[in-house]
Amino acid sequence: MSEEPILIWGAGAIGGILGAYWARAGQPVLMVDIVEDHARACSGGGLEIEGPVESFRQTVPCVTPDAVEGRYRRIVLAVKAPATETAMDQLLPHLAEDGFVLSAQNGLNERRIAALAGPERTMGAFVNFGADWQGPGRILFGNRGAVVVGEIDGSERPRTREMHALLRLFEPEAVLTENIWGYLWGKLAYGAMLFATALTPDSMAANFADPARIPALIALGREVMAVARAEGVTPHGFNGFDPAAYMPGGGDAAARASIAALAAFNSKTAKTHSGIWRDLAVRKRRTEVDPQIGVIVEIAESHGIAVPVLARLVALIHDIEDGRRPQSAETFAALAETLTPGVA
Repeated sequence: MSEEPILIWGAGAIGGILGAYWARAGQPVLMVDIVEDHARACSGGGLEIEGPVESFRQTVPCVTPDAVEGRYRRIVLAVKAPATETAMDQLLPHLAEDGFVLSAQNGLNERRIAALAGPERTMGAFVNFGADWQGPGRILFGNRGAVVVGEIDGSERPRTREMHALLRLFEPEAVLTENIWGYLWGKLAYGAMLFATALTPDSMAANFADPARIPALIALGREVMAVARAEGVTPHGFNGFDPAAYMPGGGDAAARASIAALAAFNSKTAKTHSGIWRDLAVRKRRTEVDPQIGVIVEIAESHGIAVPVLARLVALIHDIEDGRRPQSAETFAALAETLTPGVA
């Protein structure tokens, strides 16, 4: 592995775990985070990774954005989607001319990164492991999940293979793909379902297992897949999510089988609730609903595709954020009211 440091911009659930594993493996890492207490803890006493997968403490150098110096060939962007533009403004002066930014985020942030840094300096990644930032110097690693890396133009280059090798230090089953957009759109469909689970106080597994909520979850998957097809993307499956089950001709039985597989996958994690639920219920802050789900609604409109369930989901999440609705079964029922009679 290279002795050149990797810069990880965002030391939360995703970036912090990657940084801890890479540092433990002997890879030089510098993390950046806006929470000063967290940066101090990671650099001093060490970042504590907790949970059933593995528990360890690792010192990882971490600074606030104003203290970053130098330029880096490899920058991993791991901030929440709404913070992408601000983070890019801060990190671009530190990106080497021959460098790239790898998006380890949820959503389609690669599109915005490519617009700001250039397509040639943008790489995509898909992560589905379960993790939560618990507080300064503490991250829960709830379960392993799919980890994928790929170039946004579908090529395979030495730098892509290099990042794949690094990701395998964390996840031995990490995949190098020529279809990163397929994974990202698959995650968008699954992510839409996770946003729906955050409408309630129940766990992810409980939501996926509730017969009354399954039709709405299936409808979300089908709407996202319709937009992906219009974009010319072939979505890829992972961890129980089967994109073919939500395509025309997939049938209700296949869709329900995929939902059951997602219920089973989420029943085996110490991270019982989504990060979206945690944003609403614990951290009392706005979610990533606009850059993750709202953007799908916008893309759907550009293709003339109706996505009423997705649009309703965005509105309901905003209702919770703004205090107009609670996280409750009744709020989920308001999503289900959008369904066309006879859906799944």
